[in-house]
Amino acid sequence: MCGPIMDCTGGESVDWRSRAKERLSENFTILDPMRRNFRDREIDSANEIVDFDLQDVRDADILLVNYSKTSIGTSMEVFYASHDLGKFVIAFSPYSYENMSPWMVKHCTKILPSLEESLAYIERHF
Repeated sequence: MCGPIMDCTGGESVDWRSRAKERLSENFTILDPMRRNFRDREIDSANEIVDFDLQDVRDADILLVNYSKTSIGTSMEVFYASHDLGKFVIAFSPYSYENMSPWMVKHCTKILPSLEESLAYIERHF
């Protein structure tokens, strides 16, 4: 699961991931970056954070992406997954296409308007 963590409240980072895990965990192995707690240690743990996140992307078959706000890390994970590894990237976003970054549009397999629609898409196709 990819999505903003820095500059987010705990709820913003955790709530959507919890809902996704509840719905998908019976049929999928979930790689949640929030299982590692680097809060208040981001500076001295930067290399670990990036290395762990990239390992999760390599280990994943599908990426579920929260594209609700700009996130450098999320964008880099999406690019790496799509461009370098050829993974399926399923995103949800409140933005209309004309307000999305062309980079995100290009490197997401599918962008849907809500978490619920993204979860249904994953359940239907995978």
